[in-house]
Amino acid sequence: MAVAGGTSEPGAGQAGAAWLHVVRAMERAAREKSLAERHERLAAETGREIHTTMARTHRGVEERHRAAARLQEAYARRLTDWLAHRGARPLFMAGVAEACGTRSAALTLVGPDLRQLSIAASDQFSRTAQDLEYVLGVGPATDATRGRRPVSASGPAVDELWPGYGAGLAALGMGSVVAVPLSTAAGCIGALTVFDPQPGLAESGVLTGVADALADGVLLGPDAEPGLYGGTDLRVVVHQAAGMLSEQLHCPVDDATAIIRAHAFATGESPEAVAGQIVSGDLKLN
Repeated sequence: MAVAGGTSEPGAGQAGAAWLHVVRAMERAAREKSLAERHERLAAETGREIHTTMARTHRGVEERHRAAARLQEAYARRLTDWLAHRGARPLFMAGVAEACGTRSAALTLVGPDLRQLSIAASDQFSRTAQDLEYVLGVGPATDATRGRRPVSASGPAVDELWPGYGAGLAALGMGSVVAVPLSTAAGCIGALTVFDPQPGLAESGVLTGVADALADGVLLGPDAEPGLYGGTDLRVVVHQAAGMLSEQLHCPVDDATAIIRAHAFATGESPEAVAGQIVSGDLKLN
């Protein structure tokens, strides 16, 4: 396994960082494996349940580190190949979608109040779907985050659960969706959503495993990459526009955000496009 380096090319630096994260994640996995094996031996020798429990815990942590390493390696390989051949720059979320067995996946990160802070998507389809959910204020990621539980729907059930969302999803050529929360010991930091997943994915545990690896090994932790190597959109302009609109209309920021979302839905524009017009003074809302 070679680590890229020796160049000032930003992409090469990111590839090198990703390879380094792979090495460190595998080292942590090896330590957890050693601890698990020790407790497995003790469980066999003593028959004590505590060692069985500890072994199971260490095995779970080991797998999360290995899953994080696989995600980092997938991105590092894509980026290394891109440096050699150029073309469209790879996105970290493309590897996440691949790990989930689907072509489209999106990540939503929220704050302590569960208000959306940023998103990342594997492609334009998933980005548009997440913008639709943000505009409507309802959808799978929202429910997975608030309920801290997996949610899934397909066909007509999508629109029954989230009015307007199912029709929008169908217009994008998608018919089913699954979302799982990104849970940590401190709470929920967001959700991972996949579109048109393979049958049985929701029940397989694969999606939850990828979400755990993202939460514990990529977004948080000693080698955290919360920006996913520049692949996240912080929706800064939306928050800025909501603040300005709140002052202009003398209303709460949440109400101002809802107005921006409603206008985006009515015009078919993205929330960022509407917010940009408000910030520039080209659009007045009341």
